[in-house]
Amino acid sequence: MLSALILVPLIGAVVISLWPPGVNGKNSRGIAFVIASIAFVWSIILAIQFNPGEVSQQFVEFLPWVDALGLNYNLGVDGLSLPLLVLNGLLTCIAIYSSDESLQRPRLYYSLILLLSAGVTGAFIAQDLLLFFLFYEVELIPLYLLIAIWGGEKRGYAATKFLIYTALSGILILASFLGLVWLSGAPNFALGSLNATTIPLATQLLLLAGILIGFGIKIPLVPFHTWLPDAHVEASTPISVLLAGVLLKLGTYGLLRFGMNLLPEAWTYLAPWLASWAVVSVLYGASCAIAQKDMKKMVAYSSIGHMGYILLGAAAATQLSILGTVMQMISHGLISALLFLLVGIVYKKAGSRNLDVIRGLLNPERGMPVIGSLMVLGVMASAGIPGMIGFISEFVIFRGSFPAFPVQTLLCMIGTGLTAVYFLILVNKAFFGRLSEQVVNLPRVYWSDRLPSIVLAVVIVIFGIQPSWLARWTEPTITAMVNTQNTVVTVALDHQSKN
Repeated sequence: MLSALILVPLIGAVVISLWPPGVNGKNSRGIAFVIASIAFVWSIILAIQFNPGEVSQQFVEFLPWVDALGLNYNLGVDGLSLPLLVLNGLLTCIAIYSSDESLQRPRLYYSLILLLSAGVTGAFIAQDLLLFFLFYEVELIPLYLLIAIWGGEKRGYAATKFLIYTALSGILILASFLGLVWLSGAPNFALGSLNATTIPLATQLLLLAGILIGFGIKIPLVPFHTWLPDAHVEASTPISVLLAGVLLKLGTYGLLRFGMNLLPEAWTYLAPWLASWAVVSVLYGASCAIAQKDMKKMVAYSSIGHMGYILLGAAAATQLSILGTVMQMISHGLISALLFLLVGIVYKKAGSRNLDVIRGLLNPERGMPVIGSLMVLGVMASAGIPGMIGFISEFVIFRGSFPAFPVQTLLCMIGTGLTAVYFLILVNKAFFGRLSEQVVNLPRVYWSDRLPSIVLAVVIVIFGIQPSWLARWTEPTITAMVNTQNTVVTVALDHQSKN
């Protein structure tokens, strides 16, 4: 069942790339959307058959691959990866649906999106360190090309910067994985065969540092964040949706799966520093967002701040805070995708994203009242207004992190206030007031343009009202992870006290 999630978009990418050249962009988009929808529906079927009460990996697939390297084709899914699989399927469909019918080289474009989706899916379900790394690197080239070919004026610079940063991330992660396997004496790269407790603490800290920096670049965390605003600004709207909604989650997923889970003793030792790092990212991202005039760059900087909340919850490593981190991954994926879609519609119809140029777009007669209303909902969700998923995910993180790091949690809570400030600036300048003379006679926004945003808005509200529908899939897995970590740390402390 899991292999199908990888093979369907992969085969689809090959089919579209080999399709006759005469097929136009509309038909290519339709074919790609059908293929992505099949993968999305398959992930939902997987979720329906998933047993939330079972904490071990489910639907496991194992096939020996390269024995000399200790590499096996080993797949599995649990409560940590399942919500991310469904999110990836949903946002891939939305990205394809939102793509321009008239774009150049449509066969290559949609093939790359499907290849990107297959790589992300493989990374989320890989149960082998080396297999994860292979999938982690697979998504690099498609995203680079999607930015470099269909991006804005500075697309070459932004794509190259992304490529360099992500390549460095991969080098650090691979080095740490190799060190984990060799130093622990594991026979292969399978997650189940690793036991890092035999590694001295100093060496564990060095390995964890490589994992933290490697995935910190991907998240991204300050000061490894500079590639993200450039990539978002130059990328097309559908690619920004995938980048913010799914690709960044590879970093946060990696921190939990391979950092906290494999090196619990070192993680606990560095936890206070990680919580402080989270504070820096939250406040810096929010401060930079306030200073922006470009709507898309403002949303991009907001992602840096909201990723900091995930690091705070991971640092605290309590059952509640880790549950909050998973919910925040889904929350940020949905909300950021909604905001980027809406900013893309504004840019397409008004011809500008500059807050000094556009004004009064909420005008009911000549503006974009529905888009403006959806934007208000999106910024409210991002600012943590009750009744939406953004509130409950941040609240659970803060509630779970406060007992461990009260000062850092309170400082991160300031970030939620700053989020309200910069998004209030965005909404007030762009949507309220008299319609700007520079954007009069706006083209009509059709319901087909609004549909993806409406779908995301509905999901954001549903999970905000009923967060238990999301938490029930994840909570047992998170409980087992935290209990295992606490046990390892307790044993390590007892051993140190005896010596």
